[in-house]
Amino acid sequence: MADDTASMSIYRASRTIKRRQSSLYNSLQSIHEDSIFVSEIAQLWPQLPLVANLRCGLWYAKKFHSNCYFKSTDGHTNNLSFNTSRLNLHVATLAGQRGGCMIVDSTRKGKRFPDSMSKTIPIWTCVLNRAILNYRNNMNGINKPNEAVNSSDNIAQESPKWDPSLHLPLWVPDTEKIRIDSKLNEWVKVLETSGVDIASISSLLKKPLRPLWISQKTVIWLNEVPDYNSWDFTPIILISASASSDIYRQKTSSEFSWNYIGGAGDDEESWARGLTPTLFWNNIYDLISSGPDVCNQMVANIVEKDRVFRAQRGQNAPQVSVKAKKLESTQSTQFQGQPLDIIMENGINGDLLDNEHEVYWLGLTNLAVCSTGYDFKASDVDSILNCDKNQILCTLKDTEAYLHLPIMNSKFDRFSLQRNLPFALDFAKLHLKRGRRLAVCCDTGEDISVCVCLAILVSLFNVDGAYDDGKVFKEAQITKLDLRQRLIFVCKYAINARPSRGNLKQVYNFIAGQSL
Repeated sequence: MADDTASMSIYRASRTIKRRQSSLYNSLQSIHEDSIFVSEIAQLWPQLPLVANLRCGLWYAKKFHSNCYFKSTDGHTNNLSFNTSRLNLHVATLAGQRGGCMIVDSTRKGKRFPDSMSKTIPIWTCVLNRAILNYRNNMNGINKPNEAVNSSDNIAQESPKWDPSLHLPLWVPDTEKIRIDSKLNEWVKVLETSGVDIASISSLLKKPLRPLWISQKTVIWLNEVPDYNSWDFTPIILISASASSDIYRQKTSSEFSWNYIGGAGDDEESWARGLTPTLFWNNIYDLISSGPDVCNQMVANIVEKDRVFRAQRGQNAPQVSVKAKKLESTQSTQFQGQPLDIIMENGINGDLLDNEHEVYWLGLTNLAVCSTGYDFKASDVDSILNCDKNQILCTLKDTEAYLHLPIMNSKFDRFSLQRNLPFALDFAKLHLKRGRRLAVCCDTGEDISVCVCLAILVSLFNVDGAYDDGKVFKEAQITKLDLRQRLIFVCKYAINARPSRGNLKQVYNFIAGQSL
């Protein structure tokens, strides 16, 4: 019994120490230090655009040219996949236009690189390269079936000028490379049948895509930095921002001591207390110089000030409340640096507090995707379909041009989206038929609003993106491939689109039920 008590005491003590080391101030200091490394690498090739891999990568630089969404889970050993809902074609377009790009990410796992960089992005570059090669061969009358090619090496021999072979970092074992290589041709077929405009990407890319890896352990001779224009490929430079260690290291800056946390920007809900990358960089010097004792209160003041600023302008501004974790000691002052659980009263996460919100018009459809933080006063939107849980200040003269459907995420209600889609379609049909410009918004503009737009496109538009009042939908049996092709159309314009699997499933179930 005494041994059990002792072991529990040791466990509680270790948990307490870990919580103190993972404090908000330690996280912000660690991010700031790692951002210096990112800045130094970015300056080596200043012409190349800097891209953040959502969401962790957004913390490590003040300004990015764009962002992307490559998931580490797509590169996990038992979950290898090429996901057409996360094609990130805008990254390939940007790299083609600028001669390459740099992608920033990090991980708390103690590894040099997250799996998104070790495998997901290399798979993505290889699949795109092979699809482009197939397209060019077809255009040139060279029809060589993929089935006749069993390895990357054979492909490379057939086309020395365009390298479609798989490039993985050295730390990925050969068994893993063989497993990935065996799936590549299948993924290429999935991409080719998905309706992606490979011709446009091919016209932009003069050289094949190829990943390069840079971490804090990478040795770079500054007097021998190569000119990326001299390479025979289009570089996708993968910058892992943090040092590869899961051991907390004591550091000292100015008059404060703090513990370095590798990958501190990851899993922001667990530590950021409502702070966002934009707010962090707007107040960077005050936060870093505040010290661990007052950092939490300063962050609370910054977040609340931003919330009031938004509320005064009629923007979505949920109240943020903080719930302290249970302490093993009554001396609470001893744990002022302890991380706190965040509770958003309206179920909204910290992404909403970013200062920059964009509206993404989906081609010539008069349909747009945005977050509820978008300033509709300064836009030419004629009608608004609000899918957020919260109301927004409607600035439209026609009150009937605004509809609020409080749709829950599939994690909280598995059928909320499916139940509300009939009302969304009726509203969209009413206004799109009149030639009005319709904006569909949700809390982030990345998930629910994207899925609602997907349902609208499938139900009311033909395959060319022209409004047909549902004629094609009534005459055709909609398949998962059709849905995938429309989603790719949405993601082509809404680069922040990150629809969840649960919400996409609801859209498909609804569409399948309607087209019976």
